[in-house]
Amino acid sequence: MQLLIVHSDAELGKALVQMVKDYTAHDCDLVANSAKAQAWAQRHQQCDFLLTQLDAKGIDGFILGGTFSEIFPKLQTGFFPGYSASEQRLEVSETKVFPEPIDGERMLKAIAHAADASAEGRDFFHAVDLLQMCCLSHKSGAIQMVSGQKIGVVYLRDGAILQAETGNAKAKDALDEIVGWNAVEFAYDNSVTIPVRAITRSWHEIMIEAVLRRKQRKLTTQGL
Repeated sequence: MQLLIVHSDAELGKALVQMVKDYTAHDCDLVANSAKAQAWAQRHQQCDFLLTQLDAKGIDGFILGGTFSEIFPKLQTGFFPGYSASEQRLEVSETKVFPEPIDGERMLKAIAHAADASAEGRDFFHAVDLLQMCCLSHKSGAIQMVSGQKIGVVYLRDGAILQAETGNAKAKDALDEIVGWNAVEFAYDNSVTIPVRAITRSWHEIMIEAVLRRKQRKLTTQGL
């Protein structure tokens, strides 16, 4: 499997590459920004896993991931966001999001999982993982998530969740549905018109409650 790490911190980037080489049999290269990543893509016929900073000087991880997915159809992506791991409120077991300090064990686990998932040609994220990253990164715009035949959209402003929609629900009810999707493909658009705010509470409160409600419904159903 061929990996590419895109990180503006040369020292950290080299340490990550060395870890991949020490603990896996995969090839791994390092570049410092999106322009160099695109130049790298022109010279290579294969990229199975792109691990990139989400936002950094010369790097827009969402745009880069979209560009690479058009070049390499079976690409998996993972992100290094700029916030601290201590800021996370929800933990996802099979994460593809690695805040600092980067958990090497979890990253290696994601690489192993990507080696299996790349054969399917689907770049899946857990909806909770994706939304938490966007909220903590203070994103504004819309995230569209697709899980099988289900489609959901969450609207953000500076990391606050303003509205959520699915085919069957809106606001809190839609978010309740979306947080249960553990395998979504996504698209991010920061140019959409933000709708009237329907969700006023903090992102972590509303998401934690949605996760708890879903777990409770699952336990109730199993008990019937």
